[in-house]
Amino acid sequence: MSCRQYAVQVFNGPTARLLISAPDRPGLVAAVAGFLAEHGASIVEADQHTDHEEAVFFQRIEFLLDGCDLSRDALPGALRQVTDPLGMHVVMRYSDEIRRIGILASRQTHCLYDLLSRSAEGELPADIAFVASNHPDCAEAAERFSIPFHHLPVTPQTKDAQEAAVTALAEDAGVELLVLARYMQILSTDFVEHFASQVINIHHSFLPAFVGARPYHQAYERGVKVIGVTAHYATADLDQGPIIEQAVAPVTHRDGPDDLIRMGRDLETVVLARAVRLHLTDRVLVHGRKTVVFT
Repeated sequence: MSCRQYAVQVFNGPTARLLISAPDRPGLVAAVAGFLAEHGASIVEADQHTDHEEAVFFQRIEFLLDGCDLSRDALPGALRQVTDPLGMHVVMRYSDEIRRIGILASRQTHCLYDLLSRSAEGELPADIAFVASNHPDCAEAAERFSIPFHHLPVTPQTKDAQEAAVTALAEDAGVELLVLARYMQILSTDFVEHFASQVINIHHSFLPAFVGARPYHQAYERGVKVIGVTAHYATADLDQGPIIEQAVAPVTHRDGPDDLIRMGRDLETVVLARAVRLHLTDRVLVHGRKTVVFT
């Protein structure tokens, strides 16, 4: 396992992070805050949102473990005694946990190189366990950063076996997030459901506009004034998963398809990295086809 040092925000020691969703009702904030205060836990960050149309409450709380009179083993059970009666669904993670991710790529390497570089510089709070690709083109990039590379070619006849091999790689390596760094394969329903909300894709279009093939040529033909990219969780509905992050860049009539592609690639690297970091720092709550992102 790598011994990289991660440039994460530190609050004088490790923290616990709570992602909470619940049917909206009075007293939800007070219940959790009161529990933490009772056990000596100091809250360092808190944010909340209520979807008034669906009457659902969302919250992210981060608090110091130092000073809390409950151990890590005892904390979840004690918290459930407060949250379960209120119908709260709670995910708890710790800032000093080592998260492991796998990257899937095809032939284009710009997003892959960006993620590998950010990881090497400590900008992503995770270890990259492997790079897997249906083409050999990405082997050199992985080797430069001493990341294991797996060439897993795929055809329509071998798709099930290839996805089974990717699944085995992820499970054997303890991976909890798969990042599609311009992985140009349509994932099966079984695969994305197995890794529900654990596969992040970068789409070279500002969804839901210009879906499908050659989006930059579509944009050029329509004379758009901005282009954009979208990072989202992969689902069985192609390019329709919950959106995590998006960005746009202005264009003019002087920009041809090659210019749009170049600008789009710049956006893809930044937006994908942002989305991965938001996920790894427990700032994304998935609710149906949407996300709540606490920035």
